[in-house]
Amino acid sequence: MSVSPGSPARRRVAVVGTGAIVSGSHLPALRAHADRVELVAAVDVDKERLDAFRELAGGQVAGYTSVDAMLDAERPDLVLIGTPPSLHRDQTVAALKAGAWVLCEKPLTLSLAEYDEIAAAEEASGAYASVVFQHRYGSGAVHARELITGGELGAPLVAHCQTTWHRDAAYYAVPWRGKWASEGGGPTMGHGIHQYDLLLHLLGEWEEIQAMAARLVHDTESEDVSTALVRFRGGTLATVVNSVLSPDEVSRIRVDCADATVELTHLYGHTNDNWVYTPAPHVASERATAWRTPANDVPSSHTAQLGTLLDAYDTGTRPPGSGQDARATLEFAAALYKAAFTGRSVRAGEIGPGDPFYEAMHGEYPDWAPKERA
Repeated sequence: MSVSPGSPARRRVAVVGTGAIVSGSHLPALRAHADRVELVAAVDVDKERLDAFRELAGGQVAGYTSVDAMLDAERPDLVLIGTPPSLHRDQTVAALKAGAWVLCEKPLTLSLAEYDEIAAAEEASGAYASVVFQHRYGSGAVHARELITGGELGAPLVAHCQTTWHRDAAYYAVPWRGKWASEGGGPTMGHGIHQYDLLLHLLGEWEEIQAMAARLVHDTESEDVSTALVRFRGGTLATVVNSVLSPDEVSRIRVDCADATVELTHLYGHTNDNWVYTPAPHVASERATAWRTPANDVPSSHTAQLGTLLDAYDTGTRPPGSGQDARATLEFAAALYKAAFTGRSVRAGEIGPGDPFYEAMHGEYPDWAPKERA
């Protein structure tokens, strides 16, 4: 494929893990950006699954069963990681050391301690690692954030963040699910993280959190439901619910501002039509009309996030969803667990080296640490 004069070269991309998330989300994203990327390699320990993916991907995609072997042979510009969470840290660090940028499925790591190892690897290599938080990148989310942060809707006062999904026993029969060492937590880490990442993206820094968590149905090490009360730096009060016990599945964010309520209701992805603005009685209709979502409708997706990452790559700047930006979301998860398990409020910034919740989301807390469930 020819590249026009002055345009960036196509980036050489490798995928690690060839399961459903890579085949169903990352591969379509790569195809949508075919003028900017070239898929050169795939890695999977399951040879049969690897071969099936290579056939699906078409072209000359090299296959490997070892990340290190692929990195040595291919030297890709960008590595997309879609493996189980316990593998993310080591695979991300290996890619960074090889000079590749990384886009990794959530959670990037199982703890803040692991995250800081990746930050050190970034600094040493000059490459960057981003987390897949695709809900930030739909045009509806971009527009809502501009309105909220720009003060167009008035001060944010009250917010609700809801991830109420349903997962059955068969879902948790997969060996790595529901275990701290392999998944990092329950719906707080593996399901609701997308929604409260978007909440943080809309409202900014949080200040204090109180929480509860429970195992009400599933026989797992981690929780199957959690709830939280959150105070943001700007004064906004919010509730956060993360559940895999809810037959009527929905993902929802609602922010009540002084001049309007903005609400997002969807399940696994949103378009402009999923965002609704309700003006306060005192707001003139002309002003409310200006809040309508943009005519260009970009769904939240891996495609949208990959495009943003490639823009950053082309300019050599840190991509969104990386560094302190992504760490803040992981810190929120750690603080929610600490607040739930200890029964006390947790302040932003208090979880650091020496705190057991820095090393693991369960914090070695009685009744929640893995040894207590043996």
